[in-house]
Amino acid sequence: MDKIFIVILALAITLFSTSQSQAQDKVYSSKKALVGGTLVDGLGGAPLQDSVILIDGNNIVDVGTVDNLPIPNGYEIISTEAMTVMPGLWEMHAHLMLTGHSDYTHWDKTYANRLSDEIMPASAVQLLLAGVTSARDLGAPLDDSVSVKNRIAQGKIPGPRLFISGPFIQHKAKSGTEHFRWGVASPTDARAKVRRLAQAGADVVKLIDQDVMSRDTAKAVVDEAHKLGLKVVGHSHKPDEIRIGLEIGIDNFEHTGLTTAPEYPEDIILMLRERTAKGRIAGGPLYWTPTVEGLWNFVETRDNNEKVDDDCWHRGLKPDTIADIKASIQHPNRLDYFQLTPKRQPTLKRKFTQLRKAGVVMLIGTDSGIPLKFHCQSTWNEIDIWTRIMGVPVMETIQAATYWPSKMMGVEDKWGTIQPNRFADIIAIKGDAIKYPALFQRVDFVMKDGIIYKKDGDPVEENLKNTP
Repeated sequence: MDKIFIVILALAITLFSTSQSQAQDKVYSSKKALVGGTLVDGLGGAPLQDSVILIDGNNIVDVGTVDNLPIPNGYEIISTEAMTVMPGLWEMHAHLMLTGHSDYTHWDKTYANRLSDEIMPASAVQLLLAGVTSARDLGAPLDDSVSVKNRIAQGKIPGPRLFISGPFIQHKAKSGTEHFRWGVASPTDARAKVRRLAQAGADVVKLIDQDVMSRDTAKAVVDEAHKLGLKVVGHSHKPDEIRIGLEIGIDNFEHTGLTTAPEYPEDIILMLRERTAKGRIAGGPLYWTPTVEGLWNFVETRDNNEKVDDDCWHRGLKPDTIADIKASIQHPNRLDYFQLTPKRQPTLKRKFTQLRKAGVVMLIGTDSGIPLKFHCQSTWNEIDIWTRIMGVPVMETIQAATYWPSKMMGVEDKWGTIQPNRFADIIAIKGDAIKYPALFQRVDFVMKDGIIYKKDGDPVEENLKNTP
């Protein structure tokens, strides 16, 4: 009996010691030190060589260098040597309900019941693995948007932190799109629909066709949104959308116009300069998300569509969905959606330059999800076009993908920079991404809220598993 008792006691001690060791490992693994990389903190200053970032749980504790910031005991050291380290990227114009399919009518009808369970979670994880830790989803059915946003926030599915608009607000929705486009018939109707969005958990209001609805109705959308603490994102495809949008107080314009006009009309540029000159008096900077990469890159994609063969966009999608998308984009040259695009491409640099010179604060966003534009590729392509074609300095471009989006959304005290008491949303890229921004096409390390989702260029599958 004594021998049996001794054996049981020894086994119990062993099990207790093992559990204590595992518990300690878990505690220690929540403390991480990213050591050795060149840090671009998102604040616009010079990069910090041989950086050290101390992280406890999901919080950045301290930032320094290997020479001035000792690593306390209990921290797991993760090497970022020979890497560029920066805040997680923002994608400021994504459509999680879309994944590159070329036929909107077919897509809206076929996949309406698969958005929250398949399509949007797949879009979300693809963005995350591309280094996007925060995304603004501009246009999707309200219930699906709220569901996906909340499940990501609860850790049930992986993805970037979502800021959602829910359905567009517009004058009249096209038949078959009413589940993600809401028409407004009057100022009273406009206010009611904005309140409904706010009560459901929307973070912004997306307004289109403000030049078609009555001025009072358009203004009611903006006024009610501002009253409820929501910013308004507005289309800028048509000149009058911009003119009226400026008059009624839209906070952030999107796109660079649908047509082949060579530049913005002079009166619009004068209005933009007047608005940007007001700054804080007008409630802060005027923001613009130009979404240029898809337009600029279309001809190349049409003539050499190897990037469409990259299977990164397959992740999370069912085989029949993948086959459907592939079939729809098999012949990019036949897509009516893009027939005018080659004539629009030459206008982009001029319009982009006009906007920068007018003083608007530019944001990285891509219209990700529209035909031929995949969530795993679009954000880095926008960065590439800004730096390589549009002549924007790399540091300014990085701020447009990190600090300024967080500022626009009013969360700069939480995300968008790497400094103490910010959440640990951090990415790292092998090589000098400041000198060679094309390296953004392969983000090697992704951390969001202190959890590592990609390391050494590979997904950390254990952390990407859906939880009950």
